[in-house]
Amino acid sequence: MKLLGSVTSPFVRKVRVVLLEKQVDFEWITDAMVGAAPLIEQYNPLGKIPALVLDDGLTLFDSQVITEYLDTLSPVMPLIPAPPRERALVKRWEAMVDGVLDAGVAIVLEKRRPAHEQSETWMTRQRGKMERGLAQMSRELGDHAWCTGEDLSLSDLATGTLLFWLDFRFSDMPWRLQYPNLVRLADRLGQRRSFQETVPTA
Repeated sequence: MKLLGSVTSPFVRKVRVVLLEKQVDFEWITDAMVGAAPLIEQYNPLGKIPALVLDDGLTLFDSQVITEYLDTLSPVMPLIPAPPRERALVKRWEAMVDGVLDAGVAIVLEKRRPAHEQSETWMTRQRGKMERGLAQMSRELGDHAWCTGEDLSLSDLATGTLLFWLDFRFSDMPWRLQYPNLVRLADRLGQRRSFQETVPTA
């Protein structure tokens, strides 16, 4: 299978982390967004990354769809529990993480527009989503070792991807001062090979 993406996308990194945790072999294509007619458009009509091209040619897109599929491929490191409520909790947490990321990416893209076209009001609204999401995650994590349940799951991997992306793109956001329990989680996840091998570069 082939993964199309970029090294800086947090959604792509989440998928890469899951692939490494599940020990699934894949071909990594990093130039899928380059050029006037980018390669990604051949596989995803929306032109968005990540996209996972299966061996039979079927393409999966949207990181939540891809991570759920990948968890079924190998018994190694099950990431989404089977019982309905526990499964919903993990998927709910992933959705919360992705919502914070959506708001953050929106700010990054807005700041790339000419200064006179940028909307401070709109960016403030997006930042509010990020801050409320982080506060909710910290409250729900509490003193627990993992975000949902007693073992590492997709909710933790998604959260780690978010937190390290904040260090990468939002160094002015003081989450490390505000939420020591999220820092502890990030430190634990940062020791894993899956995160060490997927560090984004500018």
